[in-house]
Amino acid sequence: MAQYLEFASNHVWLVGAFFVILSALAWNLIADPARKFNIDPVDATLKLNHEDALILDIRSMKEFSDGHILHAENIPLNSLAQQLQKLEKYKNRPIIAVCRSGSRSAVACSTLRKAGFEQVYNLRGGMLAWEAAGQPVKRR
Repeated sequence: MAQYLEFASNHVWLVGAFFVILSALAWNLIADPARKFNIDPVDATLKLNHEDALILDIRSMKEFSDGHILHAENIPLNSLAQQLQKLEKYKNRPIIAVCRSGSRSAVACSTLRKAGFEQVYNLRGGMLAWEAAGQPVKRR
């Protein structure tokens, strides 16, 4: 124990940085409220098959045409707020938002929750994770 105290007293900045990083990691794991709304490709497939979920692809039309999940609805993120009325008929179904990597779709999930949609999920890892999991992609 004496060696630990000696090390800490000789390397105050290093020990301080360690505790700052440790607390940031703990905060990220504990306080991330959106984490519970992230689902992986396997869970998304289950929701598609058993709960008739809607895939909402919020990428640009160009990205969408390069490859997308079967039966996905494409509404680019920059026009999502103006086109929420198109999604009203899906309000009682799960909606899985998808982008390339999962970051833009998290913003879309927030927009949808604020508009009153309750069953909104973010595909963790986006299309990159979907394709890596070997899930089918439709290419035009």
